[in-house]
Formats: sequence, C-alpha cells, structure tokens
Amino acid sequence: MLLLGFDTATPAVSVALHDGQRVVSQAWAVDARRHSELLTPMIAKVMADAGVSRGDLTDIAVGVGPGPYTGLRVGVVTARVLASVLGLPVHGVCSLDVIAVAAPAGREFLVATDARRREVYWARYDAAGRRTDGPHVGRAGSIPGAADLAVAGTGGQLYPEAFGEVIGPAYPDAGTLCGLVAQSGGQPPLLADEPLYLRRPDAREPGPPKRVTP
Repeated sequence: MLLLGFDTATPAVSVALHDGQRVVSQAWAVDARRHSELLTPMIAKVMADAGVSRGDLTDIAVGVGPGPYTGLRVGVVTARVLASVLGLPVHGVCSLDVIAVAAPAGREFLVATDARRREVYWARYDAAGRRTDGPHVGRAGSIPGAADLAVAGTGGQLYPEAFGEVIGPAYPDAGTLCGLVAQSGGQPPLLADEPLYLRRPDAREPGPPKRVTP
C-alpha cells in the first residue's frame, strides 16, 4: 500500500504519504485563504521527498469535513480528480474523527471546529474515541453538556467559555487520517468522497432580475 491522504476542512492544509505501516512523508501549513494554492504543491513535495511518483500510489484518502464550503471543496475535488485519473479508490473520513483519534483518551469529550458565523462544527465522543453524536453545526453555547466536557479542535480556543478543558489537537492531521484508512476496522467508519457541508454555502447563485415597472 502507498496511500496519499490530505485534509482541507479547516484553516490547516495537511498532506501525508503512508505505506500501510507508517507515515513516510508529510507537509503542513495553516492558511485559511490559500487552500487551492497550497494543496497541489504540497502533494508534489511529499511525493518528491519520498521518491515516488503518482503511478506508485494505491489509494487516496481525504478528510470530508464538516468544514467551510470553499476550503473543504478543494480537498474533495482534488481527491476525486486524482482517483479518477489514476484509477484508484478514494476513502473519505470525517475530519472531526481524525482530530478525535489524536486527542487524549480515557473520558468523554467533544471535538469542535470553526464554522464561522459564530458557530462550530461539533461531535461528541466516548472515552474510547468513538463518535456517539454528530456531526452537527450550531452555536457553541447550545451544545448540551459542553461546559462539563473537554474539547479538541479550534472551537475550544474560540469559545472557551462554552466548554470545559481545551485539549489538542487543534486541526486534523493527514498522517493520522492515513493511519485510520490503512488500519481501518470499521471504526471510525470510512465514508464516500462526499463533503459534509451541514449547511448551505455563504455564496448564493443570483436569482432572476427583478421586474421593473414604469
């Protein structure tokens, strides 16, 4: 196996190569406005660092959100195009699950990321890191029991008054994403390459022009 994975569901752009046992190359950047500019060069870099070509790849993995429309779309579309051109399977993983797997275990907790509009994308996890509720989108203060639960992801940094202890990580890591796919036993579940938007994008298609009467 040689798995290429990436996630663009948050301000972080993360890319990794995984050989089925370990991460062999990875790259990372945080820039909420440059996902489309960063992703392709980062893919080229991790492959060059590992000394492999696209023909060596066996699988594609991508974080499918939830996340803001523009950034999330960059990763999902790139995964679809690469999988189509190279004839490879593509595996989707909820980006909140990727954060949860890397969070400290042993107690129930939340993962919350920035959804803009003063809202967060969130999900609840049990002490073993299994998702028990979500993903959802809404105001941090409206999440039941949030004040008594630790929280990973940037939501806790943005709205500390709404949550218990703020824990890491803040963003999904492509190395963790690849490890989940490579060693998947159905937990967390792998998904189709469909983005989890949870709400309509901020941009709207213009409606028909208003009729002007004399």
